[in-house]
Amino acid sequence: MTFYLTTPIYYVNSTPHIGHAYTTLAADILVRHHRQRGEDTFFLTGTDEHASKVYRVAEEQGLDPKVYVDQIAEKWREVPEQIGAEIDFFIRTTDEGHKRFVQEFVQRIYDNGDIYEDTYSGLYCVGCEAFKNEDELVDGKCPDHGTVPERIEEKNYFFRLSRYQEPLLKLYDERPDFVLPDFRRNEARSFIEGGLEDFSLSRAGQPWGVPVPWDQDQVVYVWVDALINYLSALTYARPGDDLRERYWPHVRHLIAKDILRFHCVFWPALLLSAGYEVPRRIFVHGYLTLDDRKISKSLGNVIDPLHLVDVYGSDAVRYWATRSVQFGRDGSVSLDSLHERYERELGNDLGNLVSRTTAMIAKYRDGRIPIAPGAEGAPSLDALGQEVEKRLDEFDLTGAIDAIWDAVRALNKFVTDSKPWELAKDEANAEELDRVLYALADGIRVVAVALHAYLPETTPRILQALGQPDEFDWSFVAPGQTVETEDVEPAPPLFPRVEAPAAAA
Repeated sequence: MTFYLTTPIYYVNSTPHIGHAYTTLAADILVRHHRQRGEDTFFLTGTDEHASKVYRVAEEQGLDPKVYVDQIAEKWREVPEQIGAEIDFFIRTTDEGHKRFVQEFVQRIYDNGDIYEDTYSGLYCVGCEAFKNEDELVDGKCPDHGTVPERIEEKNYFFRLSRYQEPLLKLYDERPDFVLPDFRRNEARSFIEGGLEDFSLSRAGQPWGVPVPWDQDQVVYVWVDALINYLSALTYARPGDDLRERYWPHVRHLIAKDILRFHCVFWPALLLSAGYEVPRRIFVHGYLTLDDRKISKSLGNVIDPLHLVDVYGSDAVRYWATRSVQFGRDGSVSLDSLHERYERELGNDLGNLVSRTTAMIAKYRDGRIPIAPGAEGAPSLDALGQEVEKRLDEFDLTGAIDAIWDAVRALNKFVTDSKPWELAKDEANAEELDRVLYALADGIRVVAVALHAYLPETTPRILQALGQPDEFDWSFVAPGQTVETEDVEPAPPLFPRVEAPAAAA
């Protein structure tokens, strides 16, 4: 099995915020999970650097655009590392390998007769890097950026999107899971059904971008240039090795809802025109909102993900982001909610469970985990692996973590119900105490392996505390595989107390 996952590539006109980290950490959870299942995985993220607004910001600062993007791209490279994401390649659209492939790709479309020259006259939002119709505006302004779009008129090259209306409708009807969740699929299909108009594939009069191969006075429209990264990266990510055949048939895109039209309509049409397979799946998630307003650089209500990580650690931020909001839907977040989940769920539910269990094994059994299955009333974790797997195959990151947390709480309840401290008072209960302690250690081990994709820094410490092998293969999300060990000591807190969330603001 093979699993290739991409995030959108991010604009470099400013620095990263928690909304960008959200997509990247969610993608990392999915990739890590598929790696646990023994699959051949590839994880791509990167930066989109040919936007008009990037060129303008560089000009304002008196910098060459390439010098400017080289500086700011480094900030974006730090994000995966800070949030504990392990990427396979970081693409920049200023890479020579990318630019070369973009020219090959658009040339194929041109050779197929899907590009023609015409004059575009209309509105253009520099913030969105997108052409706008009057009916998309609110009080004459872009609803996302609150700015009045610029009116432009220029001769450029158009892509015959209208030619792909029927093939796209056929694709959506034959593959109901092509776009998820369903309500996003319906949104994209309705847009196609409403009639597709050809769009500009190039921009005239600006030097910043990938030159159109048959007309060097124009550059490829930034959105077309950006979309092609998902394919181009595979041609040069490993020098001398073309990975397209290995990974492209298995590609899934993870995107936010504001770029649905480009990914779910324009991109498959471009791929069909160039003779490539369309993606296996496109999953569209909602916005993280702060005080019920979309988090964005232009609105100025950003949360720096790196500040949050400095205070709480990357695992806590990963947990909070995926558990606080139903993945796929919009949801409001706050720093208070992060602090509360850190203390109540990570610190108490999980941290205390590990601390109490290891302390009791150390105290009542001299650090030895006895192999004694069959404790009465112990929670059954037989179906956990299957349940989590099923949910993550559907990109239901919140449902999967909820299922794991149900197991954590069931284990806590088992501690309360079985009262090992009472059993320890009477030698006649020795066998029952062995069974209870084994059930707790085994249950925590199962939970740790299931949680590994979400909490990659914490879970190895849990297995270490229990004296278990550092092994996260998915087959270990099954009870009864805890090995006997004799060196368990009371575990230090997994999530030490931190100051109130003001420290992260």
